[in-house]
Amino acid sequence: MSVQFVRNFAACLTLAVCTSLPSVGQQSTAGAGSDTSAQSQGSAKPSASHQSTTPQPSAEDNKDKKTQTSGQGKVAGTSNDRLFYALPNFLTLENTAKLPPMSAKDKYKVIALGTFDYVEYPWWAILAAISQASDGSPSLGQGWKAYAQRYGITAGDSMVENFMVGAVYPSILHQDPRFYQSGKGGFNRRLGYSISRIFVTRTDSGKSQFNYSEIFGAGTAAAISTYTYHPRSHYISTPSNPHQFEPSDRTFNNMIDTWGTQLDLDTITIVVKEFWPDVHRKLSKKHHEGAVDSALPTVPAPPK
Repeated sequence: MSVQFVRNFAACLTLAVCTSLPSVGQQSTAGAGSDTSAQSQGSAKPSASHQSTTPQPSAEDNKDKKTQTSGQGKVAGTSNDRLFYALPNFLTLENTAKLPPMSAKDKYKVIALGTFDYVEYPWWAILAAISQASDGSPSLGQGWKAYAQRYGITAGDSMVENFMVGAVYPSILHQDPRFYQSGKGGFNRRLGYSISRIFVTRTDSGKSQFNYSEIFGAGTAAAISTYTYHPRSHYISTPSNPHQFEPSDRTFNNMIDTWGTQLDLDTITIVVKEFWPDVHRKLSKKHHEGAVDSALPTVPAPPK
């Protein structure tokens, strides 16, 4: 794994966390306000029985829990979960028993929903900006035209890889594209389980099998992107050399490097998917605790 790749992924992960935090804060503020209002209304009404100050889970919280645990997403057998409350995570299931196999139509549908989700467009813009800042594909140069080209390459790589890994190969080979979160054992056990999912997956019948869809799908996507829309060899003008030759990106070595990078990225993403429910529950717990604290009445200090 290259240093540049690690740096780029770390920057992307940091940006994702930072962009999700304001939404978490807004949810906590809104939840506290609604609970305080409910408490005020409750105190205005006489009641003979003692009322608990602990707010009950809202319908939205129950719905969110249901979608994460029972696989009731927009497509049957998927979820409505989002990594960091933003990035689509529809193929990850938590605390779910064996589900019926997905049809080829459903595999394509859920991949299309995730690939063309409204969050993906600004996400590609961020990735393209990071690529531009780190001078990825240096033959493209700099400037807005180069940025537009990097954006197109980023979007194309994402689309092709998503469909190859999640729809095309799973449909042909009858493999299950979903990730079943473990949630059992210590950190090392769960880390090992999540990393192993790059090489091991389920078939539509529920049996374990080598993950041909991931390995061959990522390889096919790398070949398509490398030999179709990545830059050819050409000359560019630089301050020191007005006719500087830039070699083509359409090489076998570049395809192998792209293939490896996609597998590295998918491995890290699966690890994040394994531990995201734990992070999500901790954030939800803080939200509920904040709502309880805001809902409790203020007791005036006794007069001196």
